[in-house]
Amino acid sequence: MRTARAHTYGAALGFLADLLLADPRRGHPVAAFGRAAGRLERALWRDHRGAGALHTALCVGGAAGTAAAATAMTRPSPGRDAGGVAAREVPYAALTAAVTWTVLGGTSLAREAAAVGAALDAGDLAGARRRLPHLCGRDPYALDADGIARAVVESVAENTSDAVVGALVWGAVAGVPGMAAFRAANTLDAMVGHRSPAYLRFGWAAARLDDVLGWPGARLTAALAALAGPDPRGAARAWRADAGAHPSPNAGPVEAAFAGALGLRLGGTLSYGGRVEHRPVLNPGGRAPVPADVARAVRLSRRVNALALAVTLTARAAAFSASAARTETAGGRERPPGKGAR
Repeated sequence: MRTARAHTYGAALGFLADLLLADPRRGHPVAAFGRAAGRLERALWRDHRGAGALHTALCVGGAAGTAAAATAMTRPSPGRDAGGVAAREVPYAALTAAVTWTVLGGTSLAREAAAVGAALDAGDLAGARRRLPHLCGRDPYALDADGIARAVVESVAENTSDAVVGALVWGAVAGVPGMAAFRAANTLDAMVGHRSPAYLRFGWAAARLDDVLGWPGARLTAALAALAGPDPRGAARAWRADAGAHPSPNAGPVEAAFAGALGLRLGGTLSYGGRVEHRPVLNPGGRAPVPADVARAVRLSRRVNALALAVTLTARAAAFSASAARTETAGGRERPPGKGAR
């Protein structure tokens, strides 16, 4: 229970740190991981899935292994010492808080989306186009104001899962190493998980691992968007009807749920790096997004994030309680009868 309690305190503190401080401005560990992954890519790159799988294993395994070693050094021990229970929990709680703050990006996502929305509200289309690449890789100069609004809403939906909920889910499942592995895989997918000629084979493993690790967080994000949004039935309907047609197994549910919850029509034609894609329309009965919808998407994202923290911490605490109860029961069965037993 000490580990569960320390995790709860640490994850809540890290979430609060992200809420108040956003991402570290300098020396961000995720940026350092990206630089190291880039150097390793230059050494290992071959136009082959095996080379990419090795790159992915070394990068994600290295991040998870480092986190596991730090966890082993700081995990509260069951023994007694002069410092008391609370003092033994502090190092692990501090580690959890630091890693949670590092891997979450909810506040930076909200700020970037709000900045684009503010430029659109002010009629500054050029400014909105300059800021859009901070959120997604679409060609901003091919979009009008409503097209930019749609891109921002879709990016907010997808990154609510990628930047917050998915990390919280893996923190609940596997603690600090789970959060580190998820963020490493997600970062690696953004770097090499493309369908470009250079990465179609080399980035295959990173893309598939990101799909696997992102699966539970995407479903929780969609469920919470339906719960917290203004139209729960519309969110559930769009998720059920339209998510499967999306090319991404994880972006589909969250974008469809956000579309239905907000009464918007998302998806359709878009442009990446000069390449035009025709994606399925999500919630076709909704209306086209307008600049005012950016703020609505950000508010929904914040509600989903807060609910995800509550759900994942509750689930982890319940799992630890159940495990402790089973251990205690097993110990009671195995304990030999005492001197006064009848």
